Amino acid sequence: MPADNHTFTLVITGAPYSSQAPETALGFAQAALRAGHTIDRVFLYGDGVHLASSLASPPSDEINWTRAWSDFLQEHSVPAVACIASALRRGLVNESEQKRYQLPASNLATPFEIAGLGDWVESTIKSNVQSSRVIYFHGGA
Repeated sequence: MPADNHTFTLVITGAPYSSQAPETALGFAQAALRAGHTIDRVFLYGDGVHLASSLASPPSDEINWTRAWSDFLQEHSVPAVACIASALRRGLVNESEQKRYQLPASNLATPFEIAGLGDWVESTIKSNVQSSRVIYFHGGA
């Protein structure tokens, strides 16, 4: 990889439909790849975990940000993790957490995963590249 190319980790803390964070982050990720950079992973934290809900159903004249992100992640083989503490507080669960808490359903969209903040930090350290950058996309004021 040439010295001017970077590896980016994206952290999204703003929810779709109440902030521009998911939209701005996706635009950045697409532009970064077009410029020859790499997206290492995406981490959803706080209200950003709403992006991984398979139950979001916006009107037909609006972009479905969950689907747009899912398509992008799968097309480019980018892992995406929702913070488990943030997810559970906001009603986002995978099948494992559904069973653990005896909930009626799971709603984590593919290809998102749920993991602890420690797991994300550890994976970031293990795959740390000298040219890596962490970019935060916040939900607003």
